Amino acid sequence: MDKMSLQTSRRTAMFAGAAMAVGAAACSTRVPFMAESTPPVPVPARPPIAPAPSRFAVDPRILQKALAALDEHSKTITARDRIAIVDFSAPSSEQRLHFLDVASGNASRLLVAHGSGSDPGHTGFLKSFSNAFGSNASSEGAFVTDNYYVGKHGRSQRLIGLDATNNNALDRAIVIHSAWYANDEMINAHGKLGRSQGCFAVGENKLDDVFAFLGQGRLVYAVRT
Repeated sequence: MDKMSLQTSRRTAMFAGAAMAVGAAACSTRVPFMAESTPPVPVPARPPIAPAPSRFAVDPRILQKALAALDEHSKTITARDRIAIVDFSAPSSEQRLHFLDVASGNASRLLVAHGSGSDPGHTGFLKSFSNAFGSNASSEGAFVTDNYYVGKHGRSQRLIGLDATNNNALDRAIVIHSAWYANDEMINAHGKLGRSQGCFAVGENKLDDVFAFLGQGRLVYAVRT
């Protein structure tokens, strides 16, 4: 077994026996539109998402792929202690944005929207990925979190795509931001979230948690089995 496979195997085994976690809540409000020339937004000085006891829900095959991506892009991903995995196999009604502490094995998860181009019939299920400009679709692969700014969606964080399947992410403005259509209440009202233009949109009261957990230089891995 080569060195990369051994590292991935050890990490996968570590997660298998860990007590895992679900959900968290934070307090933030909708941010009015501001020009993108606004100075970078500071990361909230607060602990990462607080877990509550539950079983770990990520498919082991997806976890293995994410950890392999962490090793593959080790020169670019400078912070390797925490990662995020988006399992687009699940519908938007499920908490499919998983936050993993690689060192402790603790985990939590949130709702996240996918792009309208990936689900043109608005079924709640992602049908396909795209890296194309103007597709309004979600992209798959490894991203590294970049800097913060305030734009048309309020506070946002840029992402850099590291694979051929998502290397247009920065130029396509595929970012992490909050949106009303990604709030938890959408599930009770409609049974699914609204759709983004390819961005990873989370609930309006969850953005501080996401920013605090990820920071800059960490892996976000999006995939569908």
